Amino acid sequence: MNILFIYPRFPVTFWSFKYALKFISKKASQPPLGLLTVAAMLPSDWEKRLIDMNVSKIKDKDILWADYVFISAMSIQRESVNDIINKCKTLRKKIVGGGPLFTANYEQFEKVDHLVLNEAEITLPLFLEDLKNGTPKHLYKSNEWAEIKTTPAPLWDLINFRNYAIMNLQYSRGCPYGCEFCDITVLYGNKPRTKTSEQVIHELDNLYKAGWRGDIFIVDDNFIGNKKKVKEEILPNIIMWMKSKHHPFTFNTEASINLADDVELMDLMVNSGFDTVFVGIESPNEDSLFECGKSPNKNRDLVQSVKKIHKHGLQVHAGFIVGFDNDPVSIFDRLSAFIQESHIVTAMVGLLNAPRGTKLYHRLLKEGRLKQTMSGDNTDFSINFEPKMNLQVLINGYQHILQTIYAPKQYYARVKHFLKNYQPGERYTFHFQFNKLSALFKSIVLLGVVGKERFHYWKLFFWSLFCRPKLFPQSITFAIYGFHFRKIVEKYIAS
Repeated sequence: MNILFIYPRFPVTFWSFKYALKFISKKASQPPLGLLTVAAMLPSDWEKRLIDMNVSKIKDKDILWADYVFISAMSIQRESVNDIINKCKTLRKKIVGGGPLFTANYEQFEKVDHLVLNEAEITLPLFLEDLKNGTPKHLYKSNEWAEIKTTPAPLWDLINFRNYAIMNLQYSRGCPYGCEFCDITVLYGNKPRTKTSEQVIHELDNLYKAGWRGDIFIVDDNFIGNKKKVKEEILPNIIMWMKSKHHPFTFNTEASINLADDVELMDLMVNSGFDTVFVGIESPNEDSLFECGKSPNKNRDLVQSVKKIHKHGLQVHAGFIVGFDNDPVSIFDRLSAFIQESHIVTAMVGLLNAPRGTKLYHRLLKEGRLKQTMSGDNTDFSINFEPKMNLQVLINGYQHILQTIYAPKQYYARVKHFLKNYQPGERYTFHFQFNKLSALFKSIVLLGVVGKERFHYWKLFFWSLFCRPKLFPQSITFAIYGFHFRKIVEKYIAS
C-alpha cells in the first residue's frame, strides 16, 4: 500500500502564531502528532508520505501516488478538510478520516470513504483487518478507551524538523475534571490514561537521535491529571535522562491551577526542564466558575495562584472565556484588570462556544439555545448559541478586552512586571540556534524601527538587557508574541 497522510491547513488565529513564526523562519508551530502516531500503527512494509498543508501545498501527483489518503483534523480545520476531500474525490482516491472533527461530526462527511473514529488503537486495527479481507466498512467507532501503554512512538522520519518551531509528545489522555464546555472528557474520558516512563524516555530518545534540540510541547490536556505517577515515576526519570544528555530540551505543557498547591511537583517540573504551563483560568467571576463546573478554580485567589507558579520558575500562559450565563456586564473590565494584575503575558481570551457532545451542548440543546455548528475558533467573534447577555454587548465587550490587553502600553507593562518578578529555574547548556539570532535582528527592524510599538519595544529592550540580562531572550520572544496577537486582533476587527 501507498499511504498519503494529509494534515489540513489551520486558519490564521491566535493559536497559529503565523506572524511570530516568520521571525524565526519556521513554517508551522508543531507537527501533526496524531498522524505521525497513526503512521506508526500501519504495516511497516507500506510506503508512507505526509503532507502538512501548513508547511507545503498538495500537488495532484501526491494524491495520485497514494492508494489511500488519511486525513486527521480538528474543528477549526474544517474548511481545509473540505477542500482536501473535494480534491481527492476529483482524482478518484479513497479517503480515511479520523480525529476530533470527524469523530464529533461523522454524519456530515459522507464523501469520506472510511471513517475510523475515536481512538485509533481500537478502531484502526478493525479497519486494517477488513481492508486485508477486502471488506472495509464506511464507519468504525467505539465507546471503549485505549490502553496507551501499547501506543507506538510517532514516525518522525515523515517530517522535516526544520519546518517546525517545537516538537511534541503525548504522555496521557483524559482529564479528571468535568468542565461543562470542554470536549476533552467526551473524546478521552475522565480517568487519565498514561504511558509508562519507559515509553516517554523512548520518545525523548527518538527526538534526540533525530537531532532535535529545543522546545517540546507535552500535549496532554492536563499533564498532572495523575499527580502521583507524574511525581514518583515520570519526572524523576526525565530528570535523570536530561542530565545524562546535558539538557537538550525545554518542556511546556498544560495543567490545572491546583499545580500551585504542590511545591514539590512544581520543583520537579522545573528540575526536569519545564519552563511554561498553560492553565485554563476561564474567569475571575466565581459564579461563572460554578456554572461551568471548573472545580479546581473555585474558592481560591487565582491571582496569587498564578504568581506562586511564576515564583517557582514556571511561566503561566492562560486561557479565558467570556459569555457565561452568569457573566455580568462588568466582566470585560474585570477580566482585563485580572490579566494585568496577574502578569500573564500570553492570555488567550475567547468567546464561549458549545462543542458537540459536551455537557454545555446538551444543556443548550435542551433549552433551545443552540444556533449553528461552531467554527472551532473561539476568538473569531462567533458564538454557536444564544447567550443570556445581549449578543452585541458581548461582542463589543470581547473586542474591548482584546484591544485593551494587547495594546502596546498594557502588553509591554505586563511583560516588564512578569520579567521583574519571575524567578526562572536553573538554565542548563545553551544551544545556539541561528534562527533565534535572526529573530532578534528582525524584531529590531519590524518592531523597533517601523513598528507602532517601537517606543515600548526599546524601553523593554534596554531594561531587560541591563536589569534582567538572563531573561533578555525571553523579552524579545514576548515582544514578537505581542506583534502576532495585535495583528490577529486587527484582522478580526477589520473583518
